[in-house]
Amino acid sequence: MAGHSKWANIQHRKGRQDKLRAKLFSKMAKEITVAAKMGDPDPDKNPRLRMAVKEAKSSSVPKDVIDRAIKKSQVGEGEDYEEIRYEGYGPNGVAVIVEAMTDNRNRTASTVRSTFSKCGGNLGETGSVGFMFDRKGAVEYPATVGDADTVMMAAIEAGAEDVESSEDGHTVWCADTDLNEVSNALEAELGESSSTKLVWKPTISTEMDLEGMEKLMRLIDALEDDDDVQRVTSNFEASDEVMEQL
Repeated sequence: MAGHSKWANIQHRKGRQDKLRAKLFSKMAKEITVAAKMGDPDPDKNPRLRMAVKEAKSSSVPKDVIDRAIKKSQVGEGEDYEEIRYEGYGPNGVAVIVEAMTDNRNRTASTVRSTFSKCGGNLGETGSVGFMFDRKGAVEYPATVGDADTVMMAAIEAGAEDVESSEDGHTVWCADTDLNEVSNALEAELGESSSTKLVWKPTISTEMDLEGMEKLMRLIDALEDDDDVQRVTSNFEASDEVMEQL
């Protein structure tokens, strides 16, 4: 699972770059609007909205942007968005899952397919790489919340499945259907998490060298540049040396 953790770190660093902040905020606002439209506009009564708001706050999305996104759902905006998952292969046969939210399925499919082709990959059918991932809930805490044993005990009590701890922090894993309950229990014990979200966790990884990683990053960057794409996940694994050279 080293690849997943390193990719999470890459995403975090990228998310802090000024040139990507506006796009990141826009995508998170879209998720909030859709979540509020699908359920109750009160985060306390809508688990998906609560997670979307928490994730937005952890990425420093301003409160007025969050409030405006929720209000959009109440005036009928965001109702035409459709959630679509694309699956394909990147350089060196690495598996890639693309999660999109669009009001024009044909436009998004065409753009995603073209991006894969231009960046040395190819778009596959639904299910072509999904079997290499499990849908999981991930709750992240900074290292300062406590040592590995403290977090592990809290996770066990909360009904989680596993914990990964390192000097960078702790990731608590749980079944996707248990994320709301587990995150609430952890929050009562450890305080507010730095991130709470549903992810695709790789079960099979593909080792990448520096050249392969550079090609993969070009593909991922191009996909994430599309306004319809919410997130991109890959099952790469790379050595510390390769990651440091990126």
